Formats: sequence, C-alpha cells, structure tokens
Amino acid sequence: MLKQGTESPRVREDAGRSGRALLLVPLLGLLWGFNWPAVRISLTEIAPWTLRAAGMSFAGLVLVAIALARGVPLAVPRGQWPRLVVAGFLSIAAFNVLLAFAQLAAPTSRAAILTFTMPIWATLLARFVLGEAFDRRRLAGLALGIAGLVCLGLPLILAGQLSFGLMLALCAAVSWALGTIVTKRWPVAAPALAIAAWQLLIGGLVAGIGMLAFEGLPVPKLLSPRVLTALSFHIVGAQALAYFIWFTVVARLPAGIASLGTLMVPAVGVLGSVLLLGERPTPTDWLGLCLVIAASGAIMIPARRA
Repeated sequence: MLKQGTESPRVREDAGRSGRALLLVPLLGLLWGFNWPAVRISLTEIAPWTLRAAGMSFAGLVLVAIALARGVPLAVPRGQWPRLVVAGFLSIAAFNVLLAFAQLAAPTSRAAILTFTMPIWATLLARFVLGEAFDRRRLAGLALGIAGLVCLGLPLILAGQLSFGLMLALCAAVSWALGTIVTKRWPVAAPALAIAAWQLLIGGLVAGIGMLAFEGLPVPKLLSPRVLTALSFHIVGAQALAYFIWFTVVARLPAGIASLGTLMVPAVGVLGSVLLLGERPTPTDWLGLCLVIAASGAIMIPARRA
C-alpha cells in the first residue's frame, strides 16, 4: 500500500502524459486557426477542387499509416459502410469543398466565424432528430449563437453586402452538423482513428471526382514561395499533424479540455486573416466572434459534476 503523499510510477507517468497532452491543446488551436488564411492563400494559385482533393487524401493516408503503426484495426463492419460514407460526405467532403468556395467569395474572417456556428446547428438538429432535450446551458448557447449571427448578418443585410460566399460558409456549418448527427444516430463500430482516416479518404475521393469533372487533371506548375509555404502548412500541419494531435489529445484528456483547442480556432482564424491577408473585421464582426465562441463553449464544454 502506498504511503500518503506518494504516487506509483504509473500514476506519475500518466500525469506526465496528460501534462504533455495539455500543451498540445493550444498548438491544435493554432494549427487549425492559421489553416484559414493558409487555404485562402493557396486558393490564389490552386483550384478549389484540386486543393481539397490533395489535402484530404494526404491527411487520410497519414492517419492510415499512424493506425497501422499503432496496431489500430482499420476494418469496418460491412453493413455499416453506408453510414460511414454518408457521415464522411457531410462532415468532411461537403464541409471542406463548400468552405473552399466560400473563401473565394467572402472574407476569410467572416467565413471562419460563421462556420464555427456548427455546435448551434448540431444542438438544434439533435433536438428534433435525436430527441435530446434543451437544458439551461444549451438554451444559453443557442441564445448567444443567435445573437452572434445577428451581429454578423444584420449589418451586412442592411448594407446589401450579404454575399453568396457567406451563405456557403453557413451551409458548410450545417453540413458539418448533419454529419455529426448521422454519426451519433448511426455510430460505426470501429476505432475513432480508423473512422477519421476512412472519412478523410472518402472526402478526398469526392473532391477528386469533382476535380476531374470541373477542373480536369491538374497541370504541374511552379508555385510562388508564398503559396508553396501555405500549401505545405495546410497539408502537413493543419491536416496530417493536426489530426494526429487531435486524437492524442482526445485519448489523454477530458472532452471539455480537448474542446478548448477547437474554441481557439475561429479567434486564431480571424487574427490570422488580419495578419496574413490584410482583412479588417468590423466591430460587429468582433462582437459576433465573441458571441459565437461563448455559444460554442456553453454547448461543447461539459458541465462540471460533483
């Protein structure tokens, strides 16, 4: 029996792993946040279907390699492939493709804020599809989210500046939410790492088909240093490395702490758009950002229990 104040080597090892994983949470927020301006810069010289096909396919292959290295099985029950494909199409393929076109037609900072309304739509859909009740925290999150959308949208509507790109960003958020609901309603009996790998590969396949249909085979060309840097960050950092970090964090930390990394994403995305793209969000944009982050936090972070 251990004396009071002493810890076993295994407890100390687990605490050390949790501490290291905690340091990865802000890194994850930075990688996914700066991915917004990186994608916008890449789109200046790379067609959207081609960019998404390359990014998702590479990230999926990296996760497959990680799963094989860790001995994680990649098999999916035969009867559950349809639900995996539908969830992958909504959460990964449609989400990423819609955002690529949204960033071509609207400011990246506003697209980032609107996309992060996903937890709000997921909460509404869960009420009607899954029968999940509204508690006080979810109602508060919905109220904050609606206020954020009003701050973002009302000035644009009054000025006649509500663009098609922003509607695409909103559709991307709804698509992401629908994919989440499909996953919850019809779960797949496979490890999370395997599910993510297959969904990314499904997204890459869908984007590849779109590339061949609308853009044709990509013609090799010399990219500018700025675009080459942004593309490398997007594929290696924000896709492959970020997904690896995400599953490491989820495995070692509570869901509420892991969610803090995703709460950083829209704020970092907006700041990255200011620093790297020269965008200048309005005061109502900043207020909308704060309200959307507060809404997502109220919905995503689990309540503390006794």
